[in-house]
Amino acid sequence: MPSASSSSAALPPPVPTAPTAAWSELFSGRNGWRALALTGGVALHAVNVHIVTTVLPSVVREIGGLDWYAWSTTLFVIGSILGATLSVRLLAVLGPRGACLAALAVFSAGSVGCALAPAMPWMLAGRTVQGLGGGLLAALSYGLIQLVFEQRLWPRAVALVSGMWGVATLCGPAVGGLFAQAGHWRWAFWFLLPVAAAQALLVLVQLRPSMGVKHTRPAAAPRVPALQIGLLAASVLVIAASGLVPDLALQAVGVVLGLAIGFAATRIDSRAPVRVLPSGAYAVSAPLGAIYASVALLLIGSTTEIFVPYFLQLLHGHSPLAAGYLTAAMAGGWSAGSLLSSGRSGAKADAMLRAGPVACTLGLVALALLLPSPGVLGAGAGTLLIAAALAAVGLGVGIGWPHLITRVMSLAPKGEEGLASASITTVQLYGMAVGAAVAGLVANAAGLSVPGGAEGARSAAVWLFAGFALAPVAAAWLAYRVVARRGW
Repeated sequence: MPSASSSSAALPPPVPTAPTAAWSELFSGRNGWRALALTGGVALHAVNVHIVTTVLPSVVREIGGLDWYAWSTTLFVIGSILGATLSVRLLAVLGPRGACLAALAVFSAGSVGCALAPAMPWMLAGRTVQGLGGGLLAALSYGLIQLVFEQRLWPRAVALVSGMWGVATLCGPAVGGLFAQAGHWRWAFWFLLPVAAAQALLVLVQLRPSMGVKHTRPAAAPRVPALQIGLLAASVLVIAASGLVPDLALQAVGVVLGLAIGFAATRIDSRAPVRVLPSGAYAVSAPLGAIYASVALLLIGSTTEIFVPYFLQLLHGHSPLAAGYLTAAMAGGWSAGSLLSSGRSGAKADAMLRAGPVACTLGLVALALLLPSPGVLGAGAGTLLIAAALAAVGLGVGIGWPHLITRVMSLAPKGEEGLASASITTVQLYGMAVGAAVAGLVANAAGLSVPGGAEGARSAAVWLFAGFALAPVAAAWLAYRVVARRGW
């Protein structure tokens, strides 16, 4: 995403940070109901992610498609990128309430497709539609923060949105694990429909115009940067497709080609009249570019989560329910980190930005050692250490997340505030999509499918987690050299 080639961009002065409001103000009166209306969609999206992560091993056992395991996440995230980009236009045309209801409808349609899937291609189509709705929900949540709350409430509201992943850790693995263990994984997708209906009712009541939600319909609906989005999607698809080629040299060529397409998208976008990212987003020496790069790198490192349930069930003998809850420790760490650090400001916020990528790196390195070696430390100790390592990865992302997102909102060029809010999700999802595609390629190349079984899984776990630890290492360097040191 952000490129280092634009390093000559002028550097604006540091952005002053206003004191953060207390949690009680966010949850009191009308603010509390609005916060629930905004964050409920993210909670639904997050619960779905944990449900699918938990049931996917059961899905491939019934309908096949182990070679396409990572594609479930890759296509979901590509759909989410499209949804995040369309959210600006949808919000302008339909307003806050109409846009949220449309997103919930699309998400529900994708869930029905997954529940009815007779084979993996059908499942992948349903996941793509689910991703479209999920991307809309996530981007609208961030975009509406600026419309609904005063600026001093933004860090708390962002932390609350992130905290919804913690809610998902309580019920997502339970729903997926219980249905998977009972042999009825399809009912995990049907479960999402009444939850979506309840959220739609809340949106209908709390985001109606009479509740004072700020929204001015523009004279003309914002145009969609279709070329750049198409190139970003093509970039991810080419990288993911490389994993289907048996020759390693051709796989490497595919990865390079996919990254080159992504780079071309950034070059076109930096000069386009209709953009995906706001001005100043493509230079890592500039505030926005540094922040966006950090977001993408941290999310790339966290996408290793998609293979954790498979390794836990195959190598460590855990049930789907136990594996789901262990995997959810990563999201739990993210939520805890976001909630605990959201009240920091100034030098303390900079310290969070520096420490986060380091914690993420240490967690991934620990997983590279622990997951391939069941029984070495004893079942109980090994399980606790794996849970702690997963939590460390999430914690590393979470403690800096409110400050990264708040700075994007604060540094957005005048007139591009809505684009900047939506682009947070776009960058986040592109990092996840590239991470999922490369994760699938690395795992398959390391032996996940051939020779497969426990031997292939052990090899894949080592290469996957050790290799992906490089992404937060780069984010740590960026945070120290660019973000924190310059006081942005």
